[in-house]
Amino acid sequence: MKAHQTIRALALASAAWGGATVLPALAQQGAPQAASDDEAAIVVTARRREETLVSVPIAVSAFSGEALERGGAIDITDLANVTPNTTLEASRGTNSTLTAFIRGVGQQDPVSGFEQGVGIYLDDVYLNRPQGAILDIYDVERIEILRGPQGTLYGRNTIGGAVKYVTRMLPQDFSLKIKGTYGTYDQADGIITASAPIGDLIRVGGAFARLSRGGFGKNLTTGEENYNKDIWAGRATFEMGGYGQPVLMRITGDYTKDNSNPRGGHRLIPGQLSGAPVLDNVFDTRGGLIDPKQYVKSYGLSMNVTAELSDAVTLRSISAWRKDDSASPIDFDALPAVDVDVPAYYFNEQLSQEFQLLLDAGPLKGMVGFYYLDASADTSFDTRIFTTVAGLTAFTQANVDTETYAVFGDFTYDFSDRFSVSAGGRYTWDERRADILRQSYVGGGSPIFGGAGLPFGAPSTDFRGSAKYKKFTPRFSVSYKPTPDHNLYASYSKGFKGGGFDPRGVGTNAPDLNGDGIRQESEIASFLSFRPEQVDSYEVGYKGNFMDGALFVAVAGFYADYKDVQIPGSVACSVNVGGVATPSFCGIVSNAGKARFKGLEFESNARLGRDILSSGDRLNLSTAIGYIDAEYREYIANIASVPTDVAQYRRVQNTPKWTASGTLSYTAPVGDGSVYLGSTLSWRSKTYQFEIPNPYIDQKGYALWDASIVYTAPNDRWTLGVHGKNILDKEYKTSGYTFVAANPVTGAIINNAAGFPTPSLGREGTLTAFYGNPRQVFVTGTVKF
Repeated sequence: MKAHQTIRALALASAAWGGATVLPALAQQGAPQAASDDEAAIVVTARRREETLVSVPIAVSAFSGEALERGGAIDITDLANVTPNTTLEASRGTNSTLTAFIRGVGQQDPVSGFEQGVGIYLDDVYLNRPQGAILDIYDVERIEILRGPQGTLYGRNTIGGAVKYVTRMLPQDFSLKIKGTYGTYDQADGIITASAPIGDLIRVGGAFARLSRGGFGKNLTTGEENYNKDIWAGRATFEMGGYGQPVLMRITGDYTKDNSNPRGGHRLIPGQLSGAPVLDNVFDTRGGLIDPKQYVKSYGLSMNVTAELSDAVTLRSISAWRKDDSASPIDFDALPAVDVDVPAYYFNEQLSQEFQLLLDAGPLKGMVGFYYLDASADTSFDTRIFTTVAGLTAFTQANVDTETYAVFGDFTYDFSDRFSVSAGGRYTWDERRADILRQSYVGGGSPIFGGAGLPFGAPSTDFRGSAKYKKFTPRFSVSYKPTPDHNLYASYSKGFKGGGFDPRGVGTNAPDLNGDGIRQESEIASFLSFRPEQVDSYEVGYKGNFMDGALFVAVAGFYADYKDVQIPGSVACSVNVGGVATPSFCGIVSNAGKARFKGLEFESNARLGRDILSSGDRLNLSTAIGYIDAEYREYIANIASVPTDVAQYRRVQNTPKWTASGTLSYTAPVGDGSVYLGSTLSWRSKTYQFEIPNPYIDQKGYALWDASIVYTAPNDRWTLGVHGKNILDKEYKTSGYTFVAANPVTGAIINNAAGFPTPSLGREGTLTAFYGNPRQVFVTGTVKF
C-alpha cells in the first residue's frame, strides 16, 4: 500500500450522516472534502489494503471522525447504538473498563486470566486488557467495527470481532484546532490539536484533552459525586516521510489519567440487615468504601514504519509498548456496611511486535505476517464480608502472563473482474502462566490494601502453573461482482481464543481425584483451568450501490457454531481453612459445551429527494438493523456433584435479539457556510446481563433519541453545534452485580420470608445495577487556524 494512496483513501473515507452512523457508499455532502458523485466509493482498510466498502467481503461498519464530531459522540461506547449486533459499555462498577460483545461473542470479566472476545486496536496496536479501553473520541480519523472472527489479517486473533480506532495523520502544513464543550451536569471539555512541519520530510504534532463532567448522582455516604468524569489525556506524534515518499515512519506516544470518582451502583432491593430503603434516584448510591482512591493511568508508545520495497511489495512494522495501572474501590452491596466490599488493583503491561509483508501484483493481492505479544496482567483484590464474620476478608492476588506467537496470511486472487477467491490461515501459539494466591484474613482487610487483618489458616490457593495452546484457524471467501457497484459474497472463518486459569478459583475445593486426601498440583491445575473456545462462522452477504450512488445497501446473514464458551462467574461458597468451613466466594468458570448463533444484518444510506431539493441541499436517511437468535445447545453445570445440562435455562449475555437505528439528517447551505440537522433513534430489545436470567437487573427493550444542530462557517474556519443525547431521559440498565440465592438449575431467585431475594454472600443482599447516561445537552465550538 503506497503512502500517498493511503492519504487519498482516507480523504475519500468521508463522514456519514448523524451522530455515529455507518459510512455509506455515498460521500458526505456539505463537508469540506466531500467526494463528488463520481467518487462515491468509500475506501476502508479492513483487509489491510485499500478497498471500497462495496468490495470488502466482510461485515464492517466505518465511522469518520467528522461524522462522530458532528453527532456529538463522546466515546466508543456510543457506536454500539448504531452498529448491528454490537454491545460496547462500561464494565459494571468502573468508568473506563470496556465490556464488548459482537454477534454474541465477548467477555464481561475484566480480571486477569480472561482474554477479551472482541479486539480493541489503537492505531493497529492491540490492547491486551480492557482497563482504560473505553477510548474517548478526539483527534480521530475513523473507527471501524469488524464483525466475526479476525485472525488472518490482524496481529492478535480475536474470536468475536475487532474495533479499530485510527488517529489522524499529521498534515503537511501548519495546523491548529481548538474545540470547547459546555453542557448539563457541568460538562466542560477542551481539546487542542496542533501540528507543524519541520522541513520537507518531518512533521510533529499532538493533541491535548481535558474532559470533565459533574456526577449524575451522589454518594450519600461519602458526599462524592457519582458518575462524574475527570480525565486528562494527550497524544504526541512524530512523522517522517509519507506523502509520496517510499517510507513513512510514525512514532506516537499517548497518556490518559482518569481521576473520576468510583462509580457506585444502585441497590434494587432494601438492605436485608439494615433495612435501608431503595433510593429514588438510580444514580445515587450509599457505598462506604473509599480506599484505595480511584484512578486509572494508561500510556503507551508505538512506532509504525511502512516501506515500499517495490511497486508490488510493501513492508510494514508495528512496534508497541503499553502499560496501565488502576485502583478501584468497588462496593458491591452499595451500603455503608462492609458487606461485600472489594478494593482492587489492576496492573497491566504489554510489549508487541508485528511484521506485515503486503503484495499487490495484478490479480493477486494479500499479505503475510508475524505477531509477538508478551503481556502481564496482575490483579489484587479483597472481598470483605465483615457483616458475616467480623473482619473476615478473602484476599486474592492473581498474576497471569501471556506470551503468544503467530504467523498468518491472507490472499485474494481475481480470476476476472467479477469473480475472486480469498484464502487465509493463522497458526497461533499461546502460553499462559499463572501465579494465584488466595488467603483468608480476620480482624480486617489484607495488608495490601492497608487493612489490619491477620492471616487465618493456610492459603486456600497457592498455585503456580502454566498451559500451552496452539491452533490453526483458516478463512475462505468467494466474491462475485455482476457489476463494480454490486458484490455477492460468502465466507467461512474459524475463531479461537486460548484457555487459562481462574484467578478466583479455590484450590482447597478441588476434587481429590487420587483419593489420597491431598490435593495434588495437577488436580488443582485441572480445577482452576478452563479450555480454549472456538467458533466456526459462516456468512453470506450482499453490498451494492444504486441510483448513481444515491443508495447504499449492505445485507449479511451469519451462522456460527460456538464451542467451549468460557463463562466466568463468582458465587458464595465455603472455603476449607484449617479444617474450618469459612464463608467466602469462589470463582466458577464453565466451558459451555455448545452454542449456536444465527442472524441477519442490514445497513443502508439513502440520499432522499434528489429531484426536489435545491442544489447543495442534502436529505439523508441511514439505517442499521441487526437480528440474532443466540442460544446455548449444551451447558453442563455441576449440580450437587452431578453434571447437569442446564442449557434450556441459560441465556447469552449482552446480546439483544434486535438492534436497530435510523438517522435522518438535512444539510443546507447558509450563505457561504452550511447548517446540519441530524436526529438518531436507536432501539435494543431485551438484554440479559448474565447467563442466568435475573428480572431485577435484566433490561427490557428501550429506545434512545439523539439530535444535533451544527453550523459550519465558510471555509470550515469554525463550527458551532448543539447536541442532545438521550433526549427523552430514558432510564436503562447496562450491567449489575448479584449475590442472591437462586435455584442452581433454573436460576430462579429464592425469596425470604419478607418476600425479598435471600442473600447468598453477606447479609444485606447484593443486587445492584448500573445505568446508562441520562439526558445530556451540550454546546460545542471549534476554531481552526
